Amino acid sequence: MGGSRDPHPTRGAHGAPSGCFGEEGSGVSPALEGPQGPRVKRWCRGHWEALGGGQEAGSHRGALRRRRGRTGRTGWSVPGEGLGGGGEGGSGCSGDALHRGVSGLRAPIACTHCVPPHPKACGCQGVVAPQMFRDLQNSEIIQQLTEQFKEDSSEYPLSLNTRPWHRFRDGFCELLTAVVQRCQYSIIYDEFLMGSLISFLISLTDSRVRAFRHTSTLAAMKVMSALVKVALGVSVQQENNLRQYEAERSKGPGRRATEKLEALMVKRRELREQQEEIENMMNAIFKGVFVHRYRDVVPDIRAICMEELGTWMKTYAASFLTDSYLKYIGWTLYDKQREVRLQCVKALQGLYGHRDTAANMELFTRRFKTRMVSMVLDKELSVAVEVVKLLTLMLENMGEALTDEDCQSVYPIVFVANRPLAAAAGIFLYRRLLDPQQGAGMDASYDRDNRAFFQVLLTFFIEIELHEHAAYLVDSLWDCAGPRLRDWETISAMLLEESPAEGLGDQQEKALVEILAASVVQATEGQPPVGREPAKKPSSRERKAQMEERIRLTHCLIPALPKLLGKFSADADKAAPLLEVLCCFHLSIYCTGRLEKVLAPGDTPHLCHPPGQDLSPF
Repeated sequence: MGGSRDPHPTRGAHGAPSGCFGEEGSGVSPALEGPQGPRVKRWCRGHWEALGGGQEAGSHRGALRRRRGRTGRTGWSVPGEGLGGGGEGGSGCSGDALHRGVSGLRAPIACTHCVPPHPKACGCQGVVAPQMFRDLQNSEIIQQLTEQFKEDSSEYPLSLNTRPWHRFRDGFCELLTAVVQRCQYSIIYDEFLMGSLISFLISLTDSRVRAFRHTSTLAAMKVMSALVKVALGVSVQQENNLRQYEAERSKGPGRRATEKLEALMVKRRELREQQEEIENMMNAIFKGVFVHRYRDVVPDIRAICMEELGTWMKTYAASFLTDSYLKYIGWTLYDKQREVRLQCVKALQGLYGHRDTAANMELFTRRFKTRMVSMVLDKELSVAVEVVKLLTLMLENMGEALTDEDCQSVYPIVFVANRPLAAAAGIFLYRRLLDPQQGAGMDASYDRDNRAFFQVLLTFFIEIELHEHAAYLVDSLWDCAGPRLRDWETISAMLLEESPAEGLGDQQEKALVEILAASVVQATEGQPPVGREPAKKPSSRERKAQMEERIRLTHCLIPALPKLLGKFSADADKAAPLLEVLCCFHLSIYCTGRLEKVLAPGDTPHLCHPPGQDLSPF
């Protein structure tokens, strides 16, 4: 990858303040001191030292250290207190402690105590001393660290997937974010702390060592995300300031306060300068880190860039939701690695999920829509699931963007074996084709007999020519259209209609009988059809709901089932599914409800009740 230039080549020769953590000489405001001060200082110091920030980093408790035997094959022990909080339930960095930690920083060297991704966070045993920042350039420091990086294993903290190391990563990101947030009102504009930090990160992300490159890229992207939030806050302040200035200036000469107008003008210039400085910082990180690392050879690094880019666009759409930034997501949709494509799709979900941001993506949609639609057949099922969810969001917020041909590519997915993918496609199908109230703006309870729903469903089921897969279609629609599919009264009424004008054709009757049988089985057993992964064991609440639904459908279908069997007795293809429905009845209701009279003469419920089902009253 291309080299990175140091945006701050001139370094001061200042030493680090001795009281960096609120000790004597730190310059901490007395208002920040309190009865909890010593405890908070010790807590904060432990977090800095966990990154190797102390002078004798190897001796601190909580610092990453090399151990053999007890730490497994990687040899890296997890920091004792973690970066996200003490012990198991750490809740994150203390704001007061961070304020004490950064309130004394007034020189570039001070950042060596707390901010950069220290070598130990990268899995390196090297130490960055303050005098190294005073006497050496970034490239020379990184060269020394590279020579000291002599690890036998290719693993490093960010590459480990165990729960303690996930907490380490979360704490590391939270620490960097909290530092920027605590410095946002003054220190980030002093041209020392952030300048040295960004310069060091840009240089480190260009390292040949994967651990350095990965860790510093994550740190740079998190710092950038924190700066984006600060920039958004400054932008809001500018808008408020302008509104106050215009309101004051519109007053008459006798009521206008000249001093207030001058103060507002001074504040406006100050906010404009702050906005320019933050934009310069963000541009340095974007051009020095993102532009090179979004195409890094390591998939995890590329995924980090795409994830954070989506965060910037969603947080500060006025600045980042432009074609000059969106193009990076569009290009990366073609990435060969699953995790990179997945992060791109999730980033787009955050943008298409809101009408105001989706309205600004028309050009991107026209350029990359073909690629997004084709990704519903992605070889990685997790990516395909998220793509279908993305198209559903596009359907809801940019309905005109998807043509009928685009939707035809999604509909057949309701029959695939993977249930999460089929369920996502079922939601898409329901939103696009089966929900008549959505387009008319009506409430779902308006059409109470659901006839329009079943008419459209039957048309779709017949035209797609996969009649033997009714159980798969019902299972795919169950999460979004379950209440409609459980409308037993409407289904039975439609099957018993004899009017040529309103009645169903032969194909429609056969399809509706299959849908009825599949819906009954799904409602009473809760298991997916054969070929799809089995559902998890139902909870006691779910079992109770299934029993209640079994009783309800029995009451609804007992009077109609003999009529349906009599109507379709000559057609085995229609009668066989109806017998499956009978097997799902709670047959004791025939006795307790005194419903034996609905049976044909000479029949008894004992002729066809499922084995082992008790017919005695409750």
